[in-house]
Amino acid sequence: MDKQNEFKPYISASKVTPELTVTSIIMGILLAVIFGAANAYLGLRVGMTVSASIPAAVISMGVIRVIMRKNSILESNVVQTIGSAGESLAAGAIFTLPALFLWAKDGVMDKPGIVEITLIALLGGLLGVFFMVPLRNALIVKEHGTLPYPEGKACAEVLLAGEEGGSNAGVVFAGMGIAAIFKFIIDGLKLVAGEITFAVKGFAGAFGTQIYPAVASVGFICGPRISSYMFGGGVLAWLVIIPMLVFSGNKDIVDAFGAGGEAGAYAIWGSYIRYIGAGALAAGGIISLIKSLPLIVKTFVGALKSMTTSGKAGNSRTEKDIPMLIVLIAIAVLTIVVWLVPAIPVSLLGAIIVVIFGFFFATVSSRMVGIVGSSNNPVSGMAIATLLIATVILKVTGNSGAELMRSAIAIGSIICIVAAISGDTSQDLKTGYILGSTPMKQQIGEIIGVVASAFAIGGTLYLLDSAWGFGSAEIAAPQATLMKMIVEGVTDGNLPWNLVFIGIFIAVVVEIIGIPVLPFAIGVYLPVHLNACIMVGGLVRLVFDRIKDTKRKEECTSNGVLFCSGMIAGEGLVGILLALLAVFGVDKVVDLSAVTAGLPLAVKNILSIFVFALVMLFVVLFALKKKKNEKN
Repeated sequence: MDKQNEFKPYISASKVTPELTVTSIIMGILLAVIFGAANAYLGLRVGMTVSASIPAAVISMGVIRVIMRKNSILESNVVQTIGSAGESLAAGAIFTLPALFLWAKDGVMDKPGIVEITLIALLGGLLGVFFMVPLRNALIVKEHGTLPYPEGKACAEVLLAGEEGGSNAGVVFAGMGIAAIFKFIIDGLKLVAGEITFAVKGFAGAFGTQIYPAVASVGFICGPRISSYMFGGGVLAWLVIIPMLVFSGNKDIVDAFGAGGEAGAYAIWGSYIRYIGAGALAAGGIISLIKSLPLIVKTFVGALKSMTTSGKAGNSRTEKDIPMLIVLIAIAVLTIVVWLVPAIPVSLLGAIIVVIFGFFFATVSSRMVGIVGSSNNPVSGMAIATLLIATVILKVTGNSGAELMRSAIAIGSIICIVAAISGDTSQDLKTGYILGSTPMKQQIGEIIGVVASAFAIGGTLYLLDSAWGFGSAEIAAPQATLMKMIVEGVTDGNLPWNLVFIGIFIAVVVEIIGIPVLPFAIGVYLPVHLNACIMVGGLVRLVFDRIKDTKRKEECTSNGVLFCSGMIAGEGLVGILLALLAVFGVDKVVDLSAVTAGLPLAVKNILSIFVFALVMLFVVLFALKKKKNEKN
């Protein structure tokens, strides 16, 4: 405790500066909706989301410091606190809720109402925030020197660096604009193909790449190691497993392969590889939980002990949380709402499962992001474990059919969102602890972000489903498809278990040889074209990682990450715009694909490669831009 008392935040507890202002609330809500929608689109395409805290912090710095001429670092911190809630809530929602739309498409049940989606997202988000309030003292304060919370610390450093100026915001906005233009050319005007495929005659496999800015940006942000694991999984699936399946001579597989080439490889992927990938993903999620069990138990016991002292640390501004009585009342009310509101298909037993698992996984999530960061938080593993247990309990207690499946997904969705929001809140509270923010104001900001994002996510999911349909090439919804398969498998045992077990044992082998299972399993599950695009981004990042001058390397990679974060937001927003055009039937108005329709395939591929090269050139130029400006 003495060590903790020695820590001095940037803004002392005795100094009061603007934090939760009208400006910070409005800006935060806008960023929450923007990054929430963009990450929902990205996650439904590639099965991964990226943290919005740092780009939100940079944008708030640029607006508050440069445009509004205000010197208010804590106000900027509240903006990123509210803004990052949108990305986290979107991550939790898209991993599970699209399963309800997929079942509706199969005729199993009616399509979920927008009120149902909004309420599930809202309840999960609010529970995630309230569960974290009693954990703040134990995990953020008492273990300040033990748990680094990498994103939280990085965000604090970005805001502190912004005290010298907010010019980096321009890099984020440039990324948004450039990606928006490229996305509109590729998927709006359709002047170039968004995907290139190469197939060798006589060989059943296929290879290629997408050329989308957001997908390549994921590779740059995640770095070459994670990108290579995903790419390795894709190569195994498309250049090893698919040819082996076709070579086996099984009539069903040969019939699915048909005439071969790109269409044949995709047919095998859709009918067989996805189940192998699902097995690998499920095993990867469970393995990550098992490996964390000692840490989980220790954290949970410590958190329970700390609850008696939470909120009583003192009257200092930097020690004030939302009062414990309000937290307990809020959790009780939310639990009753989960049970009693007709729009949410959860019984009293399901509500009890939500509270028990919710608090448990909130604790786990906070500890995990404190050590390995939000990007490696096994949210999908927690959702898988919850779905398996909840589905079994519901089945044993007499539930069956569509009612069981709908209830299991609702429970899993709330838990998934709880875990995602808890991790995000932890990182934000860490940033605030370093800067000297008032915890209660940050917690209120997080609640505001959750409420705004919950109302936006329902409309976003409905829009994307109406435009393209979940499970399509445009929005594959890989994680939600996996959750759907798990619930179906437990409910009526109709999964092709041989394929699932192949995936499980691939994951076990990968774990034995020391490769992180989850990114590799995602690579097996997703098309190789998407993994190859991510790998290109990872290779560009590798070039900057090899720079020997440490200061220059950090500046270049930081600039590149900010630019790529902007590109993800820009492409996501145009994706939403194109979905609107498709829903209203006016997407054909801007479609200029007829201009290039008559060109030979080789020429079309060269055009796509040229556009992709331009995208990556912009990444390189903007990564180097800050250093050039400093020299000038």
